[in-house]
Amino acid sequence: MREIQASAITAVVKRLCIEANCHLPQDMQECITRAHAEEDWPIASEILERIMENYSIADTRNVPICQDTGVACVFLEIGQDVHILGNIKDAVDEGVRQGYAEGYLRKSVVGDPLRRVNTGDNTPAMLYYNLVPGDAVRVTVAPKGFGSENMSQLKMLKPSDGVEGAKDFIVRVVEEAGPNPCPPIVVGVGIGGTFDQCALLAKKALLRSTDARNPDPYYASLEAELLARINSLGIGPQGFGGKTTALAVNIEVAPTHIAGLPVAVNINCHVTRHKSEVL
Repeated sequence: MREIQASAITAVVKRLCIEANCHLPQDMQECITRAHAEEDWPIASEILERIMENYSIADTRNVPICQDTGVACVFLEIGQDVHILGNIKDAVDEGVRQGYAEGYLRKSVVGDPLRRVNTGDNTPAMLYYNLVPGDAVRVTVAPKGFGSENMSQLKMLKPSDGVEGAKDFIVRVVEEAGPNPCPPIVVGVGIGGTFDQCALLAKKALLRSTDARNPDPYYASLEAELLARINSLGIGPQGFGGKTTALAVNIEVAPTHIAGLPVAVNINCHVTRHKSEVL
């Protein structure tokens, strides 16, 4: 049994909060660069140039890519042969607290959804655990802004709606979102499970690299089809038209009940941020 001090998790979460907010993942940069090269609508091309300039400045100066530095979504893959010495949740929240203070990141969390009092330090984190084989802990921090989060939807479809109903719902969610989530976007889709698991699948789909397709050819093909349909909407970068409304559609699936077909769509803006480290 390997032992890890909870303070080590705090240190990693702190660092990843800052790094994720200031440095756009390489796959996202490459997607935006390709979109710019293929764009022939002048306004869309100009917007993509400004997006590229923005993330380049953020990367060079180590400043946030976007003023909405998000709620800290923290995913822990904990090896079953690991014993963590200390309180994991407290360790994660302390990492968020330190990272958002030292990184001069905006504190956007309110302690109660109706009374709306800001907690002042961006805690608590949205924390997700998963037990896996091994003796390591993989920490992923994915700051999630709410311009895109607010455009996300979940629908409990009927099995009779089938794949066509699922596709129509996914495309409709993006169409209704329009320019609000700051396109070009990444579309995380969860299909199956229960009401709550379906939403988590969609969230986890956003952690996958934009150049990695679902390993099941059926769903890989569905991802490609949906991406083409979404880009044919013509919403374009920041809603001004153009070829690129979405950079990727990532689908994750799970078994479900014979009477159900849950589908969740979790939209992320072009600042799709996530950073991981293994302890």
